[in-house]
Amino acid sequence: MRSKNRFFTGLILLILLITSCDNNGQSAKKLTSLSQVNSSQNLTQKPINQFAWRPIKHDPSKRYIYLTFDDGPQNGTTACLELIKKLNVKATFFMVGSHANSDNLAKLVREAKADYPQILLANHSTSHANNRYKFFYHHPAMAAKDFYLAQNKLKVPYKIIRLPGNSAWVIDGSTKATSLVKPVCHLLDSSGYNVIGWDVEWSFNHKTAYPVQRPYKIAEQVDSALSRNHVHTKNHVVILSHDRMFRKDNFTDSLAKFITILKKDPRNVFETIDHYPGLRF
Repeated sequence: MRSKNRFFTGLILLILLITSCDNNGQSAKKLTSLSQVNSSQNLTQKPINQFAWRPIKHDPSKRYIYLTFDDGPQNGTTACLELIKKLNVKATFFMVGSHANSDNLAKLVREAKADYPQILLANHSTSHANNRYKFFYHHPAMAAKDFYLAQNKLKVPYKIIRLPGNSAWVIDGSTKATSLVKPVCHLLDSSGYNVIGWDVEWSFNHKTAYPVQRPYKIAEQVDSALSRNHVHTKNHVVILSHDRMFRKDNFTDSLAKFITILKKDPRNVFETIDHYPGLRF
């Protein structure tokens, strides 16, 4: 009788032990699953900084095209923004603080900024020197302050500037500029700004603001500048244009043709100016 009782008692203990182990295994699985869920939630909850700059590795067999538009927001900016997105290329818009003087124009600034990394918003001053360039640059402290104000007003993400009416370069502490603008370039450099000039200009008629060169002609100029190394940095070409040049449909079409011509060459890569070599961030 005692032996039977011992047998049943042992059997019950064995069943309880197996059940306990199984429950512990299930609990461990539940804990592991819960940990994975929490980990996944933590990952998705981390804010993504849209403007956290990421370097790119430049391919020496490629030719980098930096298509830039000056003086926006203005009549023509919308057409340029829409076309750049439609053709799936990259471009940089150097905008002027005082031009964002209405809700609609300020909205264009926000749209350009929101479309990064395809479109980059950059600094083209607050006043555009009021088109009095000599006076502006003869007062370098005043000129530098004009750029700082634009940086804040437009909420420009990076310290990248183009001087109004003058092609100057300040990259990685090295300055290439005329004597007129060197003083303000040194001030901007000391404040950590990069200054970007241009290699090829798509000119416009100053009375009508219509483009001067035809699309194939400006494309030839770009190809020649790259082939002959008539650029600030080898295999990198910065193209200057202005938003207002393309405000009419026929000239928007000219811009589309120009971009299409460049895209046909597999060596050509469109990039925003923040990926120009040597910039400081």
